Amino acid sequence: MAVLSNARDMLEQMRKVRQIRQYRPDPIPEDVITELLEVARWTGSSRNTQPWHFIVVDDRETLRRISQLRPPIAWVAEAPLGIAIVLDGESETSEAYDEGRVTERLLVAARLLGLGGGVAWYGDASQQGEAKRILGIPQERTARSIVAIGYPRSVRDPRPNPARGGRKPLAELVSYNRYGARRS
Repeated sequence: MAVLSNARDMLEQMRKVRQIRQYRPDPIPEDVITELLEVARWTGSSRNTQPWHFIVVDDRETLRRISQLRPPIAWVAEAPLGIAIVLDGESETSEAYDEGRVTERLLVAARLLGLGGGVAWYGDASQQGEAKRILGIPQERTARSIVAIGYPRSVRDPRPNPARGGRKPLAELVSYNRYGARRS
């Protein structure tokens, strides 16, 4: 397997992926949208089922309606683009795993393309049902989230009670060979 000459630079960019909730209004070029969709399409999935369909949402009114599903995702209205993830609805467990994989790939790809992204969870079953209605998604499909994408205006969390940033040290997160065991 080839090692990329800029692998460390790419890893550094991956470490800088953040949940972006404030965007400039600039539209996302079609070739960039296609690139993001290709990354999503090539994401691995459980048993290669590829259980997804993507809805590109660039209509401001549709983004506004999605943002009103619940107060914590009001910031979606400001994004110039959303990619809604629709799953087949055949295997809740593996599709939840696959949804996480494709979501993270979209966020990393957005970062590498000079954009920012944020994940908005629609909410409970009734809110998910309303999102399906807004987006014309068949009831038998699963739809829980949309990935908002745009040029970041700020990395600050505009919500009234933002989460604390930073990361725990590796020493608190990593064991070797057995839970709780440290390197000797």
